[in-house]
Amino acid sequence: MKKSLLFLIAFSYLIQCYSQIKGIPTQEMPNAPKTVTFLAYDAFAYVYTIENNVFKKSKGSENWEYKNVTLGKITKVDLQNPLKIVLFYEDFNTVILLDNQLNESQRINFSEHPTPINATAVGIASQNQLWVYNNLNQQIGLYDYLKNEYKTISTPLPGKIKNYTTDFNSFIWMDDNAEGYSCSLFGAIRSIGKFPNADQVQIINSTQILYSVNQKISLLSRQKDTAWTSTPLQLSEKRFEKFYYLAQNLAIFTTEGIYNFKIILP
Repeated sequence: MKKSLLFLIAFSYLIQCYSQIKGIPTQEMPNAPKTVTFLAYDAFAYVYTIENNVFKKSKGSENWEYKNVTLGKITKVDLQNPLKIVLFYEDFNTVILLDNQLNESQRINFSEHPTPINATAVGIASQNQLWVYNNLNQQIGLYDYLKNEYKTISTPLPGKIKNYTTDFNSFIWMDDNAEGYSCSLFGAIRSIGKFPNADQVQIINSTQILYSVNQKISLLSRQKDTAWTSTPLQLSEKRFEKFYYLAQNLAIFTTEGIYNFKIILP
Protein backbone atom coordinates (compact mmCIF):
# COMPACT_ATOMS: atom_id res chain seq x y z
CA MET A 1 0.00 0.00 0.00
CA LYS A 2 2.80 2.37 0.94
CA LYS A 3 4.66 1.61 -2.32
CA SER A 4 1.49 2.22 -4.34
CA LEU A 5 0.96 5.55 -2.62
CA LEU A 6 4.55 6.63 -3.30
CA PHE A 7 4.18 5.61 -6.93
CA LEU A 8 0.98 7.65 -7.33
CA ILE A 9 2.62 10.72 -5.77
CA ALA A 10 5.68 10.40 -8.02
CA PHE A 11 3.51 9.81 -11.10
CA SER A 12 1.34 12.85 -10.32
CA TYR A 13 4.45 14.99 -9.94
CA LEU A 14 5.83 13.83 -13.29
CA ILE A 15 2.52 14.55 -15.02
CA GLN A 16 2.44 18.02 -13.49
CA CYS A 17 5.99 18.76 -14.67
CA TYR A 18 5.38 17.41 -18.15
CA SER A 19 2.19 19.44 -18.57
CA GLN A 20 4.25 22.60 -18.37
CA ILE A 21 6.12 21.69 -21.59
CA LYS A 22 3.82 20.10 -24.14
CA GLY A 23 3.82 19.85 -27.89
CA ILE A 24 1.58 22.16 -29.88
CA PRO A 25 0.65 21.97 -33.60
CA THR A 26 3.79 22.56 -35.63
CA GLN A 27 4.42 24.39 -38.83
CA GLU A 28 7.08 22.34 -40.55
CA MET A 29 9.44 23.53 -43.26
CA PRO A 30 11.10 20.29 -44.39
CA ASN A 31 12.14 21.68 -47.76
CA ALA A 32 13.03 25.18 -46.63
CA PRO A 33 16.28 26.38 -48.23
CA LYS A 34 19.23 27.54 -46.15
CA THR A 35 18.30 31.13 -47.02
CA VAL A 36 15.27 30.87 -44.70
CA THR A 37 15.77 32.03 -41.12
CA PHE A 38 12.93 31.34 -38.71
CA LEU A 39 12.45 34.07 -36.14
CA ALA A 40 9.39 33.33 -34.03
CA TYR A 41 5.73 32.69 -33.57
CA ASP A 42 3.92 35.50 -31.80
CA ALA A 43 1.02 35.19 -29.37
CA PHE A 44 -1.44 35.27 -32.29
CA ALA A 45 0.23 32.35 -34.14
CA TYR A 46 1.77 34.51 -36.86
CA VAL A 47 5.12 33.20 -38.03
CA TYR A 48 7.98 35.59 -38.79
CA THR A 49 10.84 34.62 -41.11
CA ILE A 50 13.65 36.14 -43.13
CA GLU A 51 14.22 34.71 -46.60
CA ASN A 52 16.87 36.16 -48.91
CA ASN A 53 16.95 39.20 -46.60
CA VAL A 54 13.18 39.72 -47.00
CA PHE A 55 11.26 39.98 -43.72
CA LYS A 56 7.99 38.02 -43.83
CA LYS A 57 4.92 37.52 -41.67
CA SER A 58 2.33 34.84 -42.38
CA LYS A 59 -0.50 32.75 -41.00
CA GLY A 60 -2.53 30.51 -43.29
CA SER A 61 -3.53 32.57 -46.32
CA GLU A 62 -2.36 35.84 -44.74
CA ASN A 63 1.04 36.94 -46.01
CA TRP A 64 3.00 40.17 -45.75
CA GLU A 65 6.60 41.02 -46.47
CA TYR A 66 9.06 43.89 -46.21
CA LYS A 67 12.09 44.21 -48.46
CA ASN A 68 14.76 46.89 -48.51
CA VAL A 69 17.70 46.08 -50.77
CA THR A 70 19.48 49.39 -50.10
CA LEU A 71 20.17 48.78 -46.40
CA GLY A 72 22.06 45.50 -46.58
CA LYS A 73 21.52 42.57 -44.25
CA ILE A 74 18.94 42.61 -41.46
CA THR A 75 20.96 42.39 -38.24
CA LYS A 76 18.21 42.03 -35.63
CA VAL A 77 14.43 41.99 -35.38
CA ASP A 78 12.55 43.11 -32.27
CA LEU A 79 9.06 41.57 -32.10
CA GLN A 80 8.05 42.62 -28.58
CA ASN A 81 5.34 44.91 -29.92
CA PRO A 82 3.60 43.40 -33.00
CA LEU A 83 2.24 46.87 -33.80
CA LYS A 84 5.72 48.42 -33.76
CA ILE A 85 8.23 45.95 -35.18
CA VAL A 86 11.87 47.05 -35.17
CA LEU A 87 14.29 46.04 -37.94
CA PHE A 88 17.93 46.93 -37.31
CA TYR A 89 20.36 47.26 -40.23
CA GLU A 90 23.71 47.63 -38.49
CA ASP A 91 25.81 48.05 -41.65
CA PHE A 92 23.90 51.22 -42.51
CA ASN A 93 23.35 52.42 -38.92
CA THR A 94 19.62 52.43 -39.59
CA VAL A 95 16.40 51.26 -37.95
CA ILE A 96 13.11 50.64 -39.75
CA LEU A 97 9.83 50.68 -37.80
CA LEU A 98 7.00 48.58 -39.25
CA ASP A 99 3.29 48.32 -38.45
CA ASN A 100 1.47 45.02 -38.03
CA GLN A 101 1.08 44.65 -41.82
CA LEU A 102 4.80 45.31 -42.35
CA ASN A 103 4.29 48.77 -43.79
CA GLU A 104 7.24 51.07 -43.13
CA SER A 105 6.08 53.69 -40.64
CA GLN A 106 9.44 55.33 -39.90
CA ARG A 107 13.07 55.21 -40.98
CA ILE A 108 15.79 56.27 -38.54
CA ASN A 109 19.31 56.86 -39.80
CA PHE A 110 21.49 57.41 -36.74
CA SER A 111 24.28 58.79 -38.95
CA GLU A 112 22.09 61.83 -39.64
CA HIS A 113 21.55 62.67 -35.96
CA PRO A 114 23.41 65.68 -34.49
CA THR A 115 24.82 63.41 -31.77
CA PRO A 116 27.44 61.03 -33.20
CA ILE A 117 25.91 57.54 -32.97
CA ASN A 118 27.25 54.22 -34.20
CA ALA A 119 24.57 51.77 -33.10
CA THR A 120 25.58 48.14 -32.59
CA ALA A 121 22.61 47.08 -30.41
CA VAL A 122 19.02 48.29 -30.69
CA GLY A 123 15.69 47.34 -29.10
CA ILE A 124 12.32 48.86 -28.34
CA ALA A 125 11.84 50.63 -25.00
CA SER A 126 8.89 52.33 -23.34
CA GLN A 127 7.50 55.82 -24.00
CA ASN A 128 8.18 55.94 -27.77
CA GLN A 129 11.87 55.21 -27.28
CA LEU A 130 14.51 52.82 -28.55
CA TRP A 131 17.40 51.34 -26.62
CA VAL A 132 20.66 52.10 -28.41
CA TYR A 133 24.16 50.95 -27.60
CA ASN A 134 26.49 53.57 -29.06
CA ASN A 135 29.79 51.94 -29.94
CA LEU A 136 31.51 55.32 -30.22
CA ASN A 137 31.39 55.97 -26.47
CA GLN A 138 30.46 52.39 -25.40
CA GLN A 139 27.41 53.69 -23.57
CA ILE A 140 23.71 52.91 -23.62
CA GLY A 141 21.29 55.62 -24.70
CA LEU A 142 17.60 56.18 -25.37
CA TYR A 143 16.33 57.52 -28.68
CA ASP A 144 12.89 59.17 -28.82
CA TYR A 145 11.69 58.36 -32.34
CA LEU A 146 8.83 60.87 -32.21
CA LYS A 147 11.00 63.82 -31.16
CA ASN A 148 14.24 62.68 -32.84
CA GLU A 149 16.03 63.17 -29.52
CA TYR A 150 18.87 61.05 -28.16
CA LYS A 151 20.28 60.95 -24.63
CA THR A 152 23.09 58.90 -23.14
CA ILE A 153 22.00 57.31 -19.88
CA SER A 154 24.77 54.93 -18.78
CA THR A 155 28.43 54.98 -17.95
CA PRO A 156 30.79 53.12 -20.34
CA LEU A 157 30.07 49.40 -20.24
CA PRO A 158 32.56 46.90 -18.82
CA GLY A 159 33.54 44.52 -21.62
CA LYS A 160 32.01 44.04 -25.06
CA ILE A 161 28.41 43.02 -25.68
CA LYS A 162 28.27 39.39 -26.84
CA ASN A 163 24.54 38.75 -26.45
CA TYR A 164 21.70 41.07 -25.52
CA THR A 165 17.97 41.49 -25.24
CA THR A 166 15.69 44.34 -24.29
CA ASP A 167 12.27 44.84 -22.82
CA PHE A 168 10.37 48.06 -22.30
CA ASN A 169 12.19 48.82 -19.04
CA SER A 170 15.59 47.12 -19.28
CA PHE A 171 18.59 46.56 -21.53
CA ILE A 172 20.13 43.20 -20.59
CA TRP A 173 23.36 41.80 -21.95
CA MET A 174 26.17 39.30 -21.58
CA ASP A 175 29.72 40.51 -22.14
CA ASP A 176 32.70 38.65 -23.61
CA ASN A 177 33.54 37.27 -20.15
CA ALA A 178 30.03 35.74 -19.84
CA GLU A 179 29.12 38.27 -17.14
CA GLY A 180 25.49 39.42 -17.15
CA TYR A 181 24.31 42.99 -16.62
CA SER A 182 21.09 44.97 -16.69
CA CYS A 183 20.55 48.69 -17.36
CA SER A 184 17.39 50.53 -16.30
CA LEU A 185 15.68 53.43 -18.09
CA PHE A 186 17.51 55.73 -15.69
CA GLY A 187 20.93 54.34 -16.60
CA ALA A 188 21.52 52.30 -13.45
CA ILE A 189 23.68 49.26 -14.26
CA ARG A 190 23.68 46.21 -12.01
CA SER A 191 25.37 42.84 -12.26
CA ILE A 192 23.09 39.83 -12.64
CA GLY A 193 25.79 37.20 -12.33
CA LYS A 194 27.80 34.80 -14.41
CA PHE A 195 26.16 33.21 -17.44
CA PRO A 196 26.86 29.62 -18.53
CA ASN A 197 29.46 28.69 -21.11
CA ALA A 198 26.96 27.36 -23.65
CA ASP A 199 26.51 26.57 -27.34
CA GLN A 200 23.58 28.99 -27.54
CA VAL A 201 22.17 31.51 -25.08
CA GLN A 202 18.89 33.40 -25.28
CA ILE A 203 18.33 36.01 -22.60
CA ILE A 204 14.61 36.17 -21.79
CA ASN A 205 14.86 38.78 -19.04
CA SER A 206 17.05 39.59 -16.06
CA THR A 207 15.88 36.49 -14.14
CA GLN A 208 15.41 33.92 -16.93
CA ILE A 209 17.89 32.59 -19.50
CA LEU A 210 17.57 29.66 -21.89
CA TYR A 211 20.76 27.95 -22.99
CA SER A 212 21.86 24.78 -24.75
CA VAL A 213 24.85 22.52 -24.15
CA ASN A 214 25.40 19.33 -26.15
CA GLN A 215 21.90 19.42 -27.69
CA LYS A 216 20.18 19.87 -24.32
CA ILE A 217 18.21 23.01 -23.45
CA SER A 218 17.98 24.25 -19.88
CA LEU A 219 16.38 27.18 -18.11
CA LEU A 220 18.56 29.31 -15.86
CA SER A 221 16.39 31.22 -13.42
CA ARG A 222 16.51 33.06 -10.15
CA GLN A 223 14.44 35.24 -7.85
CA LYS A 224 15.84 38.78 -7.66
CA ASP A 225 19.36 38.54 -6.20
CA THR A 226 19.35 34.84 -5.33
CA ALA A 227 21.66 32.29 -6.94
CA TRP A 228 20.92 30.96 -10.43
CA THR A 229 19.16 27.59 -10.67
CA SER A 230 19.42 25.41 -13.78
CA THR A 231 16.46 23.23 -14.82
CA PRO A 232 16.58 21.02 -17.96
CA LEU A 233 13.67 21.05 -20.39
CA GLN A 234 12.14 17.70 -21.27
CA LEU A 235 12.01 17.77 -25.07
CA SER A 236 11.67 14.87 -27.50
CA GLU A 237 13.84 16.36 -30.25
CA LYS A 238 17.33 14.93 -29.86
CA ARG A 239 19.24 17.01 -32.38
CA PHE A 240 18.60 20.59 -33.41
CA GLU A 241 20.37 23.49 -35.04
CA LYS A 242 19.04 26.25 -32.79
CA PHE A 243 16.06 27.32 -30.71
CA TYR A 244 14.05 30.48 -30.13
CA TYR A 245 11.61 31.41 -27.37
CA LEU A 246 8.84 34.02 -27.58
CA ALA A 247 5.46 34.45 -25.89
CA GLN A 248 5.45 31.00 -24.21
CA ASN A 249 6.36 29.28 -27.49
CA LEU A 250 9.65 27.42 -27.82
CA ALA A 251 10.62 26.74 -31.44
CA ILE A 252 13.14 23.98 -32.13
CA PHE A 253 14.86 24.06 -35.51
CA THR A 254 15.98 20.71 -36.91
CA THR A 255 17.10 19.58 -40.35
CA GLU A 256 13.62 18.06 -40.86
CA GLY A 257 11.55 21.05 -39.85
CA ILE A 258 10.47 23.42 -37.10
CA TYR A 259 8.80 22.08 -33.98
CA ASN A 260 6.92 24.18 -31.45
CA PHE A 261 6.33 23.55 -27.78
CA LYS A 262 4.11 25.37 -25.36
CA ILE A 263 6.25 26.21 -22.35
CA ILE A 264 5.27 28.09 -19.22
CA LEU A 265 8.44 29.35 -17.59
CA PRO A 266 8.24 29.30 -13.78
